[in-house]
Amino acid sequence: MSFPNAVRVCLLQKYATFSGRARRSEFWFFVLFTAIVGAVGAVLDAILGLSDGSFGGVGPIEGVLQLALVVPSLAVGARRLHDIGRTGWWQLIGIVPIIGWIILLVFFVQNSHPANQHGPNPKNLGA
Repeated sequence: MSFPNAVRVCLLQKYATFSGRARRSEFWFFVLFTAIVGAVGAVLDAILGLSDGSFGGVGPIEGVLQLALVVPSLAVGARRLHDIGRTGWWQLIGIVPIIGWIILLVFFVQNSHPANQHGPNPKNLGA
């Protein structure tokens, strides 16, 4: 899946769809998109003087952009976990600092599993 196609699917077609499966390319391209959007929002906040410039300080533009991407990020994360045969609730392990993030990273980089309860393998569908 290409970068523009992944963003289109996650934002327009499956904004809040927590069912089904997502390939690694769809997930990681959307993660890249959210990082780019966050950086652009931070730069706009800095240019307009809306952020205090402190580390971790989020200005209003960046905050609104990131807030708009919370639901599709959770949805594509759940679909990615479905692709490896896990429930989307595994995302909650990310609450645990460092260890939870490492576990999620390992899950997110795994290859697609064969057809499971969440549907057929998306690699075989050409999606």
